[in-house]
Amino acid sequence: MNRIWHSVVGKLWATILLLVSFVLFIVTVLLLEFLGNFQGTQAENALRQQAVTISKIIDQHDTPAMSRLVIDDLLDEDTNALIVDPDGNVLETFHEGKSRKEIRDLLMADKDLGEVFKVDEPVMKELNLPSKTEDDKLEPYSILAAPLHSHDQLNGAVFVYQSMEAVHNTIKQTTYIVLLSAFIAFVLTTVFAFFLSSRITSPLRKLKEAALSLAEGRYEKQVPSMQHDEIGELALAFNKMGRQVKHNLEVISQEKEQLQNILTSMTDAVITFNQDKSILLTNPPAERLLQKWSYIHGGDTPVPAEVNLMLNHAITFSQEVEEEFSLDGQFFDITISPLYSGSKIRGAIAVFRDMTEQHRLEKLRTDFLANISHELRTPISMLVGYSEALSDGIVDSEEEREEMMKIIRDEAMRMGRLVNDTLDLTRLESGHMRLYKEWVDLLPMAGRIASKFQQKAKDAEVELFLNTGIEPDLQIFLDEDRIEQVLTNLIDNALRHTPSGGGVTISVGRTGDWVEFAVADTGSGIPEEDLQYVFERFYKADKARTRGKGGTGLGLAIAKNIVESHGGMISAASKVGEGTRMSFRLPLGEE
Repeated sequence: MNRIWHSVVGKLWATILLLVSFVLFIVTVLLLEFLGNFQGTQAENALRQQAVTISKIIDQHDTPAMSRLVIDDLLDEDTNALIVDPDGNVLETFHEGKSRKEIRDLLMADKDLGEVFKVDEPVMKELNLPSKTEDDKLEPYSILAAPLHSHDQLNGAVFVYQSMEAVHNTIKQTTYIVLLSAFIAFVLTTVFAFFLSSRITSPLRKLKEAALSLAEGRYEKQVPSMQHDEIGELALAFNKMGRQVKHNLEVISQEKEQLQNILTSMTDAVITFNQDKSILLTNPPAERLLQKWSYIHGGDTPVPAEVNLMLNHAITFSQEVEEEFSLDGQFFDITISPLYSGSKIRGAIAVFRDMTEQHRLEKLRTDFLANISHELRTPISMLVGYSEALSDGIVDSEEEREEMMKIIRDEAMRMGRLVNDTLDLTRLESGHMRLYKEWVDLLPMAGRIASKFQQKAKDAEVELFLNTGIEPDLQIFLDEDRIEQVLTNLIDNALRHTPSGGGVTISVGRTGDWVEFAVADTGSGIPEEDLQYVFERFYKADKARTRGKGGTGLGLAIAKNIVESHGGMISAASKVGEGTRMSFRLPLGEE
């Protein structure tokens, strides 16, 4: 029931009923009042007419007997009359029923009715008189006292009285009919109001269902628009709105997806901040960056203090801020721009561009130029010096000339090796060097490479050993020339740094799907603090000592790139005074 009264149907229905009930009440009251007055007026007019008629009859007839007959025919059974002389004596009585004498005495004793003899005008009054049909019962009577004239002189009066019971019965019946009509009208109005309100609100209920469907994301819901009134126009407008909302949401979804794809594919970290500096949106690089900062600095603040200062400046002064500085070992180019909602700042967007690699490459370029300049300066100086000595004729003997020519040739070959190694390393790092991989018998390859250095080891008075713990028919998929270049470099380094009487051991073993190569020597070793740099360009643990042994400082860097291009790993372990062990691992199968 509460649902009905709180619905539009109930409210509209109640409004119509209240309005119609109020109108029916007013009309019924006025109608009853009118009918009551009308009945009273009709009774009064009838009494007046009868009184005038009786006066004329008495005036026109000479004998009372003739007058009585005519008057009896004139009066109906509910109407009675008295004819009184000017002294108040009753001359004739026209009365049917009981209580004749009591009624006559009451009429004669009434002072208001007695005024008819004084004012010479009709007097109308209502009195409660004894009933004509029942004892000890009073009934309302309407009484008219009219003067009688004979030759323009007052000759008495006629009292015409009629019981109002009939009038009251008529009024009651009329009232019943009016009230019954009003009740029927109320019932019909109730049915009609409910039908009308239901018909009016039915499209509204459909609009409500469509609106709920629209809120749930079902934009295909349509409202039927069979009416051509305002509700029909509302349905058409709602359907148009649904199509427009669907279109707009599709456009927004596409734009959001495009923005999300752009943010996801960006290598730069993007973070959107609210005005209170809380984080609203991030892309994957920014998520990783925030996780790193949270791990380093704890969960107190999501971003470092330097970024907070830039964010405060951008939001407070509505200015774009751009800075480049180091955060936790990384270099970032940070740009923070304010975001607006109309003319009001609603937050800021920060773009973190990782410049660490650029800084590293710039350092590598600077170091490379410095190192290669340093490496080329000595052979070039020697070439210039010895060539000038030869051209100036300073050399006296043929042996000295041959010695100088040999030095010039060695330094030129050293420069050639330096240039070739630099080109090889550049091609490897840029990915332009192609690997020619094939299945190679591992044991024969290891034996061939070891035998190639037997004579050089004997000349250096160094023992060279080969240890293999692999199957004789084991094969590996690799570029044989490039891996031989790696082993050649490692063995040559070991022989050059091992003093006479020492030893160099070449080991080949298998661990699961990997093959491990190792070259260990009993040389001077590498300081622990320098181990992390052995695979960088131009690294030499002892530049003064190795320069005379023909090293360029690029061999291990080339070896590292060749191993990694095969999907392998290379490492170094050393102790000063005990020796060095260089090892690398390669996968057996095709990568």
